[in-house]
Amino acid sequence: MSEDDIDILKKVTLLGILNKKSDENLSDIQVMLVETGMYTMKEAKQIFKMLKEEQFLVNGELSVKGITEAKAAEAMFKQ
Repeated sequence: MSEDDIDILKKVTLLGILNKKSDENLSDIQVMLVETGMYTMKEAKQIFKMLKEEQFLVNGELSVKGITEAKAAEAMFKQ
């Protein structure tokens, strides 16, 4: 997977987490994104791990940094 691919996957994942319903958790989001065919479960776990390491995700929730990046991704995809 190239850096560009990883960057796009991170953005889509953050956007998925930003738009999750109150009764959904991160595992639900992982499964939903895997079911779209966007990536495999192994890749999903790697992306989620990266997001945690980069502090986009803290304690199972988007951090301020994560929310900011997710909203930027949302704006980018709307163009």
